[in-house]
Amino acid sequence: MKATIYEGNKTFTVIEKEIEQPATGEVRIKVAYVGVCGTDVHIYHGMMDKRVNIPETIGHEMSGVIDAVGEGVSGYAVGDKVVVRPLDDRKVKPSDKGFNHICEELKFIGIDSPGAMQEYWNVPAFTLHKLKDNTDLKLAALIEPLSVATHDVRLSGLVPGETAVVLGGGPIGLLVAMVAKEAGANVIISEVNETRIAKAKELGLTAVNPMNVDLVEYVREQTEGRLADVVFEVAGVQPALDVMTEVAGIRGRIVMVAIHGQKKEVDLFKFFWKELKLIGARVYEKEDYEKSIALITANELPFEEMITDVQPLSNIQQVFENIDNNPDGMKVLMDCQL
Repeated sequence: MKATIYEGNKTFTVIEKEIEQPATGEVRIKVAYVGVCGTDVHIYHGMMDKRVNIPETIGHEMSGVIDAVGEGVSGYAVGDKVVVRPLDDRKVKPSDKGFNHICEELKFIGIDSPGAMQEYWNVPAFTLHKLKDNTDLKLAALIEPLSVATHDVRLSGLVPGETAVVLGGGPIGLLVAMVAKEAGANVIISEVNETRIAKAKELGLTAVNPMNVDLVEYVREQTEGRLADVVFEVAGVQPALDVMTEVAGIRGRIVMVAIHGQKKEVDLFKFFWKELKLIGARVYEKEDYEKSIALITANELPFEEMITDVQPLSNIQQVFENIDNNPDGMKVLMDCQL
């Protein structure tokens, strides 16, 4: 079978390897599609070389069909369509307080251990979520990033009729916006990239460029002065941190979706003055996956528009080079059977 290997130094290779039997408690998945996410791009750029066990197969946004079932596995059968929730929480401790998805010794499958960018992939059965037989496997490859969005919106406490401002219109930002709108919110996206603004509008979302429009005044006008009930910080840049406390209204909730690897400046006075709340949000829980599966299965949202390219697995090096050259794209999928 074909498997891709990240070798460091912005280099992927495609190799042939033997198909392995699943171990006890595992299943073997015939991988259909794998999405390339921002973390994969960080790996490509060498930013996670201290964490990834080079050479390594990466990838975690996937869909596929069970090809073999190991001993001790029940509830799954050959032919089942599935996705993987790539969190290995087997080292959970009492101090984790039951929040297994962010436990202290959590391992992320596809980063800390071999991932899905290969034709066949053996994974622990406890990571699986079963799909309906009629599920489109291309759309199903969006379930993992969509679950980030459903988790973010759930933790925000968003209720119908509230105003949500999404700072950043990349793939996760647009998914957050779609989920928030589906939940009944009035959604405004702030994004500086005109190509992404156009994509947001294609998806039926309201988007403005804060370089051309005073975002705070725009939101104030749209809300009769109330400003945002919820702000999702997805951009991960200082200007977004600067405006998030300005655009949030009284007792607004700010959800920190972006990963900030270094300490940043935040206007804490605004938290005092307006009684704001800051909510951390990391990955997802089982219920978020089930919500995402329901959304993908219903297919009432324009998920197809999020997929901007599909490439064969054998083109992996070109895929990452193209993403570098065209960072405006949304979601690139790799067909793992080509």
